[in-house]
Amino acid sequence: MSFLSLVERNRSKSTVLDKKFAKKSDERQDVLWFLAVRHTIIATLETTTGTATTDAQEFIEASRVFLKQDFLPKLLYCLEKMSDEDIWWRPNEKSNSAGNLVLHLRGNLKQWIVVSLGGGSFKRDRDAEFSARGPVPKAELIAGIRSTVEEADEVLKGLPEDLLLGHRTIQNCNTSALQAIYHVTEHFSYHLGQILYVYKLRTGMDPAF
Repeated sequence: MSFLSLVERNRSKSTVLDKKFAKKSDERQDVLWFLAVRHTIIATLETTTGTATTDAQEFIEASRVFLKQDFLPKLLYCLEKMSDEDIWWRPNEKSNSAGNLVLHLRGNLKQWIVVSLGGGSFKRDRDAEFSARGPVPKAELIAGIRSTVEEADEVLKGLPEDLLLGHRTIQNCNTSALQAIYHVTEHFSYHLGQILYVYKLRTGMDPAF
């Protein structure tokens, strides 16, 4: 089953539960029941193949799965459902728009994985990622983050295990390749959560993931 099919199926089940819950909203036990069942239905996790023979192989595969098969589809789903106005909306000048965060994710992936681990070429302007007011067209944002995740995935796919503990300087940090991958993965997840929050604020919809 495709990711989007799973989302639609979960949303349908969630709506049924919402209606049941509305009839029993006065009882604490029903609140706990609703939350427990809803979580069971909606929670999903893309997993590794289980074919790794070393810790290093499993770590690299898990990182690839999180970035390409789990986080990216969720990000694209939100972007595709939002208008350009929604994507570049910000509640105040101290906050970032979803568009800014997508540019930032792309810059982070390029600098930390594609260039530093893969030897690629890219000149990053990190400040511009946050100062941009757009609107960079939605299609351009989507194409950019998709191609960058693909590039990063190819680097990780071909990364020799014995390079994981080797140190290098990235963004003024002396870090191992392992820590760099770890950072990029958690960094993507962190900002995906922010984008998901903006998506809910602007659309009033629950993507059910």
